[in-house]
Amino acid sequence: MGRDQVTNERLARLLAQLISLTEGGKLHWERQVGSAHRYARWNNNLLILGPAESPSDSKLPRYLFVTPFDSPSCIEINSNDEGLGGALMDLVAIVEEKSKQEPPTDPFGISEEELSRLTS
Repeated sequence: MGRDQVTNERLARLLAQLISLTEGGKLHWERQVGSAHRYARWNNNLLILGPAESPSDSKLPRYLFVTPFDSPSCIEINSNDEGLGGALMDLVAIVEEKSKQEPPTDPFGISEEELSRLTS
């Protein structure tokens, strides 16, 4: 089912904002260990760019997956989307450039600080 024009415009503004924040260094993307996924935390949301294959190694469609930390709901934008795919690929290119020197991290690793908040 297609999205309405208002939703597409809002998603286009979201992509433009993510591109601007990434270019300006205000949104920091990290590389996932053992994967080409890039992820960032922003406004209490987890942002994931995928799939796991490197964009240079594959013609697979790219996606942006956005999920709030406090809810099971999510938003996904796919590079095959006629209206938003180009902007998504712009974001992928910028994120790849900005994060290529980042050491890989485990987004699900447990730190002492996080564990201390949960246990006493």
